[in-house]
Amino acid sequence: MKHFILPSSPNADGIIRLYEKDYHYLIRVRRLKSGDCFNALLPNGVKTKIRILSTIDRILIGECIETPCHVEEKLPPIALFQGLPKGSKMDLIVRQASEGGINFIVPFQSEYSAFRLDKSSKEKLPLLHKVQRWEKIILEARQQSGSVTETRIMPPCCLDELFKYWESKKKEYKRPLGIILHQEALAKTGFHGYLGNNPDFVALAVGPEGGFSPEELSFFMEAGFKPLPMGNTILRTETAALYGCAIIKMLLLERELWTTSLKE
Repeated sequence: MKHFILPSSPNADGIIRLYEKDYHYLIRVRRLKSGDCFNALLPNGVKTKIRILSTIDRILIGECIETPCHVEEKLPPIALFQGLPKGSKMDLIVRQASEGGINFIVPFQSEYSAFRLDKSSKEKLPLLHKVQRWEKIILEARQQSGSVTETRIMPPCCLDELFKYWESKKKEYKRPLGIILHQEALAKTGFHGYLGNNPDFVALAVGPEGGFSPEELSFFMEAGFKPLPMGNTILRTETAALYGCAIIKMLLLERELWTTSLKE
């Protein structure tokens, strides 16, 4: 079911006011009118329902007709550490991760990344504009898919900053799990084996075109990441991100089923 994501919470009286692009989307695109109701999410994923009271002067005034209800997240947070790919591939990765309910997206400059943080180009949008574009894609993807998970994207960073972020998560959570996708079988354990240890935070590292360099792989391993091959085929970076995130999400959703099966 589609949900409109409110830019802010209703006031103390349960009233919300929407302007410009939000007004245009609900009134012009979805063709709602006074008296109509629509499902909504607060920015943090809390569900509610809004009844439209007025659309005068291109201002939508609505009231909350359902008590905001928080949807309890039973799964551990999932983060995608994505090596910056070429062109518009990152747009697709952000959209798919948002639709799939990934909590955090952390783009970073890998050794094989075509995008360089320390260089500018007339063909590339400024970094701030890139982040704003991705945030817009996340909003559209969540509204289209109905995802109640608040997906956040970080500004692109270098490898050192990525590992600082990872270290902060290791301190924040008791059982963090880091998985790095690699084309070589460096470990016998698979997704089930890693996720069977009941992690409370999961990070998936995916390289750009060309994957990770041997030096980068060593850095991730030293930081505690577990290597994992993706079968006998070499996947595109955008495919690997979708594939890996989907496997982690589904196994965590069905964890009680397959852990019970393994015990039997």
